[in-house]
Amino acid sequence: MTPLRVAGQIVAYAAFIALLGCLAPGPVYQHLAPGLATVKLSLRHAGALLEDCRDRTAAELAQLPPNMRAPQICARERSPLHLELRVNDAPVYAETLAPRGLHKDGRVSVYRRIAVPAGAVHVVVKLKDDARAEGYQYAREQTVDLAPAQVLVIDFDERADDFVLRTATRAARPAESAG
Repeated sequence: MTPLRVAGQIVAYAAFIALLGCLAPGPVYQHLAPGLATVKLSLRHAGALLEDCRDRTAAELAQLPPNMRAPQICARERSPLHLELRVNDAPVYAETLAPRGLHKDGRVSVYRRIAVPAGAVHVVVKLKDDARAEGYQYAREQTVDLAPAQVLVIDFDERADDFVLRTATRAARPAESAG
């Protein structure tokens, strides 16, 4: 490499580094406007089976090959989920969600993020996961006091068969000094 070529590369790299240095402090990204908090609805849940399993008769079992003689027939299709979220008595999310998968036997995944004014937030969340039953099987109503930039996460705990509401604080950026 010639000395002129090396000098050209040094000048090009220095210009690139100077440009990066000038652009590094800005623009400042602001996720939420001041005075707002976030409610996140995030859950994965499978609806109830649409049909009960039934026992096969002895005649049905005799007609099947030995490796196919399961004593019960169970349909795989699951119920759709009806999910509703109200924040401060206003409906913010209401949807009927079909089960995933080729045989409609999978879990439904939901993720929604809603910006709300900070302060006391009244949340009502309802879930119906059985098409054969009347009304909602699960419901939770709670008032939570949210600070600005705080996050309320709503999840469904399948072990406890109940909604879980927990709060977290978003990491704040250090204030920029004037000068």
